[in-house]
Amino acid sequence: MPTREIPTVYDPKAVEEKWYKKWLENGYFTPRIDKEKEPFTIVIPPPNVTGALHMGHALDNTIQDVLIRFHRMVGDPTLWLPGTDHAGIATQARVEAELAKEGTSRWELGREKFLERVWKWKHQYGGKIITQLQRLGASCDFTRERFTMDEGCSKAVREVFVSLYERGLIYRGNYIVNWCPHCHTAISDIEVEHQDTAAKLWYVRYPLAEGDGYITVATTRPETMLGDTGIAVNPEDERYHDLVGKEAILPVVGRRIPIFTDSYVDPAFGTGAVKVTPAHDPNDLEMGRRHELEEITVIGPNGTMTEAAGKFAGLDRYQCRKQLVAELEAEGYLVKIEDLTHAVGQCSRCDTVIEPLLSRQWFVKMKPLAEPALAAVREGRIRFVPERFTKVYMNWLENIRDWCISRQLWWGHRIPVWYCAECGEEAASREDLTACPRCGSTNIEQDPDVLDTWFSSALWPFSTLGWPEETEDLAYFYPTSVLVTGRDIIFFWVARMIFMALAFMDDVPFREVFIHGLVLDSQGRKMSKSLGNGIDPLAVIEKYGADTLRFMLITSSVPGYDLRFHWEKVEATRNFANKIWNVARFALINLEDFDPTTVEAASLDYTLADRWIRSRFSAVRNKVTEEMRSYDLGSAANALYEFIWDEFADWYVEAAKLRLYGADKKARQTAQYVLWDVLERTLRLLHPFMPFISEEIWQHLPHSGDSLVIAPWPQATGGQDVEAERDFSLIQQLIRGIRNARAEMEVPPGRKARLLIQASQEAAAALEAGKPYMQALAGAGTVEIGPVSENKPSQAVSVIASGVEVYLPLADLVDIQKEIARTEKEIKVMEAEVARSERMLANKGFLAKAPAEVVAAEREKAAGYKDKLERLQQRLAQLKG
Repeated sequence: MPTREIPTVYDPKAVEEKWYKKWLENGYFTPRIDKEKEPFTIVIPPPNVTGALHMGHALDNTIQDVLIRFHRMVGDPTLWLPGTDHAGIATQARVEAELAKEGTSRWELGREKFLERVWKWKHQYGGKIITQLQRLGASCDFTRERFTMDEGCSKAVREVFVSLYERGLIYRGNYIVNWCPHCHTAISDIEVEHQDTAAKLWYVRYPLAEGDGYITVATTRPETMLGDTGIAVNPEDERYHDLVGKEAILPVVGRRIPIFTDSYVDPAFGTGAVKVTPAHDPNDLEMGRRHELEEITVIGPNGTMTEAAGKFAGLDRYQCRKQLVAELEAEGYLVKIEDLTHAVGQCSRCDTVIEPLLSRQWFVKMKPLAEPALAAVREGRIRFVPERFTKVYMNWLENIRDWCISRQLWWGHRIPVWYCAECGEEAASREDLTACPRCGSTNIEQDPDVLDTWFSSALWPFSTLGWPEETEDLAYFYPTSVLVTGRDIIFFWVARMIFMALAFMDDVPFREVFIHGLVLDSQGRKMSKSLGNGIDPLAVIEKYGADTLRFMLITSSVPGYDLRFHWEKVEATRNFANKIWNVARFALINLEDFDPTTVEAASLDYTLADRWIRSRFSAVRNKVTEEMRSYDLGSAANALYEFIWDEFADWYVEAAKLRLYGADKKARQTAQYVLWDVLERTLRLLHPFMPFISEEIWQHLPHSGDSLVIAPWPQATGGQDVEAERDFSLIQQLIRGIRNARAEMEVPPGRKARLLIQASQEAAAALEAGKPYMQALAGAGTVEIGPVSENKPSQAVSVIASGVEVYLPLADLVDIQKEIARTEKEIKVMEAEVARSERMLANKGFLAKAPAEVVAAEREKAAGYKDKLERLQQRLAQLKG
């Protein structure tokens, strides 16, 4: 029999460390393959190996853990597979920063020594985020932990690259990429942060090559005009019909460039004429290739002007801008300058403004891969929750561009392609090559670039289970059940996993995609270093405990919507944890002499309160179960909160005290049984959300089994007892009404109130059963129940609920004359407040000049004053009888 005593105060730190260690030691998170059962599988979105847990991780992984713990309890073989991402540019930047402090660089070390340094750094610091996930309570199977650059994942990456290359779906070509001049690499769209920035819009006059006319264009990047090879206008724009087919002269440079039409051009922007710089804008590149324009690169990889920029060569791009604008103005080409606010892309690692650059890179052809990925969702083989994100996914894939997969980094999966200096052969290989496969020369060199980090993470659902080997894990746990992720990476990760899985597994990677929102600060802003508004989840866990953070995040979340982080919610959830602890402590004290194995539940004489709480538990259990399966976890957790606090703690426990403290042993045993039974089942419901506190309390209760982690999901305590819920609800309404009446009349707490109840015959039985609760919980003395009558007691306060009228004779409770005098005085004060507020709200000057929130506050005050005045007048009428 477990010890029933628990400390007065809940200490999360001691409890969490103890139980997590035991869960790991006992292997509860490692599933057994049972081919008779369908597994429930989640692969964790791999956090960066360099990273620390942030609030987004805390929400994402809490959601996953809630689902995993629930499915484990319902009996599914459950795998939550953890791992980390090598995070190419992020990790390389961290190590390069360390080298800079030492006065050296990767270039001085060389590639091999630098990679040794990165691996050393990874082994030293890379496990930090996994440890932090464990602090959160994540019940991952850490025996299966993976890393995107471990041997198995690396083999999968090679296999996929070479296979796509052999199918003609990977190629090299010159296209516009997001180029970071500081990091010296192409970066993905997700690594570009767009900041609204105050800028200028320069209007520049381009003279016509023939005659005296000119055409004016507007640009936010005048330095790129040195690479202009055309001017485009919309074919429907009548202003330029007579110029189409002519040529203009590029100011300062003197190059002749054609004027042509393209439907891409927005006639409403600027002048409606657009300078076309194919080497420095992705849309211009497409237009340029449609019209066979020259592609001139005038800005180099380090952000300085190239030889093609003529006399501006060698200047920084912004120095060039300054000098060029001055020259345009001096020569009369600058028409005007307008202020403008627009989004400027910056590198998320170093804040450098991104340069769209024409660069020779490796690409994946997306159209052939996108079609099956679209079909999988159209046909219902993959379902998005909430459903509205289906459209986001479909729109992106329907308008997909080829994917740039090469990065000019050293840390990552090196592109498995070798070039022969002798015969010019380009060979992709699953194994490292030492000689040219065509001519046999050993004078070969591997491509220096590495793959985009998203390439390896796109294979995550199947590479982590052993592919390309045919493993037992892959056969049993694939496809996975659900992917839990944020709405911000639907394009970058979700879609890519889907098309890669269909291409290599011939099946979807997961059946459902559950999309959650972002965690914002209390003002609705994204948490970021620049704003200084980030909140460290580990600091919250340290102060309040993991259960508090988890439950706060879940109860604040609605599928697909952002949530705001409020410290008040954290405090409220901590109070909830304390409430659970205190109720459990009360229960355990009163269960010292109780052994459920000696009780025959079916033969117990249940009271109205017993029947009510058992019925309410069944309803809540069914609601929580249903909402867990439909991913409405916030609604499930809030239902549990209301049941534990409002129904179990505030009502049932208080009602049960009558019998727990009474002399009737049978009645006491029944109360003990219901108290134990409902608490034990409720802890099982609570466990996925608050695993630590639920385990600690459960272990002190009489129970069967070793741990809540592997305990069965609770069954309902029977069907709904409609009669008990109706009758107890009536008693609750009356008790609340009586309490309010006593408070308004300022009746001393110790003074018992005589209750005169008039009710129908149908309600009489419920009222009879509710007598002891009204006496214990509403300060009632004698309770007299009679039929409905037109004779109402005089000088009495009335409470009405569901057709039942309760009268509290005031002579028993207060000095009526004193109370009349006090109430009349309060009425005068309130009448004055109502009059003052009405005068203010009738003042047109106040309404016109005062801030809207001040006017709204005054209206709210006025409504409150009127409501209070009405209640005071009713009280006076009752006192006077």
